[in-house]
Amino acid sequence: MLNNSAETLRMSCRARAFGKAGILLVSTLFLFGCAATGENLQSNVYKAGQVNTAQAAKVVNILAVMPAKIEVDNAQQKKEAEVVGGLLGAIGGGVIGNTTTNHSAGGTLLGGAAGGVGGAALGSLVSDKVLVDGVSLTYEADGKTLNSAQVGKLCEFHPGKAIMISTSPMETRIQPNATCPPPAANKN
Repeated sequence: MLNNSAETLRMSCRARAFGKAGILLVSTLFLFGCAATGENLQSNVYKAGQVNTAQAAKVVNILAVMPAKIEVDNAQQKKEAEVVGGLLGAIGGGVIGNTTTNHSAGGTLLGGAAGGVGGAALGSLVSDKVLVDGVSLTYEADGKTLNSAQVGKLCEFHPGKAIMISTSPMETRIQPNATCPPPAANKN
């Protein structure tokens, strides 16, 4: 009778260790976000080499501001998720392997290897492209009606005059001509 109780207790502890390791792995992958924000592509973001240099600018007339989705490269975040997933999986798998095989070195190694492969596989599920919010700006410049899709928020633009900066012939960096309201304070 005592052996059955001890074995039941050991199995219960193993199940808890497995559950905690799995929850830790999944929650950590989500904690890292795994998605690019696209903020580096906004029209008012400049690279170091563009600072303190002359850039062509002209006034344009924004006719329409519409929502858009912009596809952004997420390859770097995908690689990070694979590495973090592999490391966490190896650690969690090693703990589970050690616990379920009564502290056997072989069980620890096997669990770590399986966990590492599984964690990296989970990390590889992160997409290498993501969609971020943007705007489609229809504007007039030099007697022509044109359109430019940009990463940004609808509240940053409104119909009317805006400055467009170009550092290359086809680049259209229409600068925000409005300010978004501050986020509402949480009143709990």
